[in-house]
Amino acid sequence: MQKNFVLTLSGPDRVGIVEEVTGRVLDLGGNVETSRMARLGGEFAILMLVSMPEKSFEGLDKAFENLTANGYTVTTTQARQSYAESHPGWLRYRIEGHGADHEGIIHQIAHYLSVRGINIESMESETFAAPISGVPLITMTAHVVVSQDTLETDWREGLENIGTLMNLEIHAFRVMDP
Repeated sequence: MQKNFVLTLSGPDRVGIVEEVTGRVLDLGGNVETSRMARLGGEFAILMLVSMPEKSFEGLDKAFENLTANGYTVTTTQARQSYAESHPGWLRYRIEGHGADHEGIIHQIAHYLSVRGINIESMESETFAAPISGVPLITMTAHVVVSQDTLETDWREGLENIGTLMNLEIHAFRVMDP
């Protein structure tokens, strides 16, 4: 029987860390289903959904002992259903935003969605300097699921209004389920 779990790793960035982690998963008969990996500052972070035979799950901690001994933090958590899977009828949306960066943007957007009962399934953001002026800019993409009750409100218009107040362009688009 296959078992799904979430594996996280964070620690010093170095050549070969992704190969080493995925090799250990493969050695246990596992498969990386979905992943996000990034260097943030000087640290490297891995977030993976992995499936593997249930009997192999017990050997997982031992497989990563060497990495934890060398300063990496590794956690494994049994996966549950996604919010959308456990809430049938909820619809998926993609939110895109960009504009001038300033403190609190991600928090403000997360707060707005949270108080309306909208669940964030994933969010990515990046800041960078504008090409000519060097002004700090931000881009943000989020995937959310929205209940039928919330769909009957003007939540997308309200989100765009918040963007205007924060000097950002923010739009939400319906995403069709696969």
